[in-house]
Amino acid sequence: MIKSMTGYGKAEAVLDEGKLTFEIRTLNSKNADINLKSSLLPKDKELLVRQKLAEQLYRGTIDFYITFEANAVEGSRKINTEAAKEYYRQISAMRQEVDGISGGTSGAYIWSTVMGLPDVLENKRKEIITEGNWPLIEQTIDQAIQAVNDYRSKEGEALYADITSRIRNILEFENGVEALEGERLATVKERLTKNLEELQQVPDQSRFEQELIYYIEKLDINEEKVRLRQHCKYFMDTIDNEPNPGKKLGFILQEMGREINTTGSKANHAGIQKLVVKMKDELEKMKEQSLNIL
Repeated sequence: MIKSMTGYGKAEAVLDEGKLTFEIRTLNSKNADINLKSSLLPKDKELLVRQKLAEQLYRGTIDFYITFEANAVEGSRKINTEAAKEYYRQISAMRQEVDGISGGTSGAYIWSTVMGLPDVLENKRKEIITEGNWPLIEQTIDQAIQAVNDYRSKEGEALYADITSRIRNILEFENGVEALEGERLATVKERLTKNLEELQQVPDQSRFEQELIYYIEKLDINEEKVRLRQHCKYFMDTIDNEPNPGKKLGFILQEMGREINTTGSKANHAGIQKLVVKMKDELEKMKEQSLNIL
């Protein structure tokens, strides 16, 4: 069964320091366009993660996110005691110099001022992803990738149902073209005969039949019908049997479009032209859908 290139997956890893959340979002693209949108992933692991995403997700615009939620202990801010003491010392010295002019300043006020100064309160930053917890991290990334593939498979079912129904519609319209073909040839012959009568000319019957056959051969769409049916069969064989057929299906649709366009240019019949327009409409919708097939 085919997969869509649109997908979403999420997985979480619980560490001693807090919770890591991995999210992957994918959209359609001609190639694998991978974006690692996090500073938490160590540089030496980036290549490995890119390889995983490319091998398992194959194609599409792939955005990879990591967010970290620290627990209460790890998330608390630490006091830089050395910086606080130095700020207090300097402020106390200034107070002594200007005390006679501006009045005394209490120690409590000085401390409240010190605690708001830069570098006094700091978050202790350390690497979240390490060699020690990497096996758990890698397993969680694999879970997120699997969630994306599950999402893509579900979307692929809807794509398959839609696009194969349109193939059936095109084949039905082609059967309608075939049903009108005898009427079309009779109409062409009648129109040519009527034009000759209006010119008050009596043609050589043998020569007229030869010219008529030549003219009808130029309007013959039998080859187009055969090729279009072959392309439809090839399309179904490809979508049913190949693992990632998206690009190939696009090429087959181009060939189908050529046969439908040629049928329209040779039609010379209002009913056939209407069916050709309907086939083109189905084909354009299939082309849009095929852009999202993996």
